[in-house]
Amino acid sequence: MTETIHIGDSVLQELTTLLQNRAFSKVAVLADENTLVHCYPAIKPYLPAHELIQVKSGEEHKTLQTCEHIWQRMTELHLDRWSVLVNLGGGVIGDMGGFCAAVFKRGLYFVQVPTTLLAQVDASVGGKTGIDFHGLKNHIGVYQEPQAVFIDPAFLQTLPPRQIKSGYAEIIKHWLIADGPAFEEQRYVGLFVENWEEIIRQSVSIKARVVEADPLEGGYRKVLNFGHTVGHAIESYLLEQPGRALLHGEAIAIGMLCEAWLSVKHKLLTQEELEKIETFLISIYEKISLAGADIQSIAQLALQDKKNTNATINCTLLNGIGKAVYDQPVTLQEIRESLHYYTSL
Repeated sequence: MTETIHIGDSVLQELTTLLQNRAFSKVAVLADENTLVHCYPAIKPYLPAHELIQVKSGEEHKTLQTCEHIWQRMTELHLDRWSVLVNLGGGVIGDMGGFCAAVFKRGLYFVQVPTTLLAQVDASVGGKTGIDFHGLKNHIGVYQEPQAVFIDPAFLQTLPPRQIKSGYAEIIKHWLIADGPAFEEQRYVGLFVENWEEIIRQSVSIKARVVEADPLEGGYRKVLNFGHTVGHAIESYLLEQPGRALLHGEAIAIGMLCEAWLSVKHKLLTQEELEKIETFLISIYEKISLAGADIQSIAQLALQDKKNTNATINCTLLNGIGKAVYDQPVTLQEIRESLHYYTSL
């Protein structure tokens, strides 16, 4: 996998090389209103003749309805199985564009050009594609690897600070599950990063190693879900609450706090380690308010998590900082307790 992931300030030239060396019948670019303004002008000179497909930005548009629009445009543009779709955007564009390409006419080629930190270190790597369904996060999707991923850290300059923080949550997750020394070092640095390329390379390397060991998430790859059982439930719930929607990484930061607390409860993590994680995450991510009714609803959504089996909630927990264990059964009551713990911080 790592040979198809290109990182650095010369990746757009490498994109040109790929598109020129492969006999693609047509090239189409999928973008939203933000990437069309801020990122498309940078990539356009490196593209051959191509068509544009535009969608609305935001998790709320990562739906079958938007997929229908994309598939309709693909049909109107006469894309065939030898065409290539260039997904230019964040996690929503990458997930949804990859899914649309993977199932259109039983599959056409696609490449990822992630423009957010979250997409660069997480969503664009690993071959997961998908969309949300009736408020359930990534409920419909397929595994399909892109032809290549082109990560240019320069795109981060187009992002507001909130988007940077959202992506940083997945970087922290990678440290917590697989690189304890990096966590110990970086928790004193935080967001004062001078060289994003180095951080991105390290984070992508962690995820790529995990994915290569277990491409279809039959076992070990589930360690990447740390923070996501509770985090996805929070994200899905608040997306439906007017004015309360969180970015993915913001929800995952809460999920990591809750699941670190569960790790202590299950005697896998020490209280001292939890306090280190607490101090770091709370220093970066603003705490949100959750009422009792919110907690009840969020816990119920955890029952829909894709990792569950036979109505058992399976969590990924920390067995110390830098090591994760998957398929750890937790109860609905424990999920509620972890959310109460979060509200008490």
